[in-house]
Amino acid sequence: MRAQRDPPRPRPPAPADDWALFLDVDGCLLDFADAPDAVTVPASLHATLQRLSQRLRGALALVSGRALLRIDELFAPMRLPAAGLHGLERRSTVAQVSPPPIPSALAAIHEEAREVAAAWPGTLVEDKGSALGLHWRAEPRAATVLRTFAEAVLPRLPGYRLQHGDHVVELRPSAGDKGEAILALLEEVPFRGRVPVFVGDDLTDECGFDAVNARHGISILVGARADSAATHALHDPAAVRAWLRESAVLLAPRAAP
Repeated sequence: MRAQRDPPRPRPPAPADDWALFLDVDGCLLDFADAPDAVTVPASLHATLQRLSQRLRGALALVSGRALLRIDELFAPMRLPAAGLHGLERRSTVAQVSPPPIPSALAAIHEEAREVAAAWPGTLVEDKGSALGLHWRAEPRAATVLRTFAEAVLPRLPGYRLQHGDHVVELRPSAGDKGEAILALLEEVPFRGRVPVFVGDDLTDECGFDAVNARHGISILVGARADSAATHALHDPAAVRAWLRESAVLLAPRAAP
């Protein structure tokens, strides 16, 4: 007997003025590129995010695996509330949370990772401060090698864990995740008391989906991955940007009669 498939997730509903909107960056707002520094930000996206932020009275935040510095570089001159490094650092209008200090062992591991990656052109070792990312999007055959390396060096970093993602594995401090960052922001103005809505694509976003679901919010998966807690879905980053543009129009102030 053929196993019954779960029905496809519905498209997210039209936005409301009482939303607190949390957006992942790579694979959600932006299309993936072979290297993190190679992504492009569509010119229209800045205006869309600005309109949405204004209409939601500032209750729009970026929640990313990137460091806050890199987020700000991508979306300059905007400087939105944001959580970086999968929630290890956070910035809002009322608080700033810095990432944990960098352990001394990480520098040597970084150099060893560069030596491993050198044998696989197209792979990338990303210095994220207190975290280290190993990317193989441009060379999928290196996935096992880089995962094995990360597993082997992890015991040299007490208090660290592996963060698996889309064509990447990270060595990162164990504390904090995107869900915790979202819940922390929801305790602050202007997010407090609003309906949380989180859009993400990766395994690293599942804790964010769990967090907003627990608050009776709306969780939106980008893609068609079956094993997700998300309640709604959009096909790809282009669909996310189109939905946000529509949202900005629907939320725009109405002209006086």
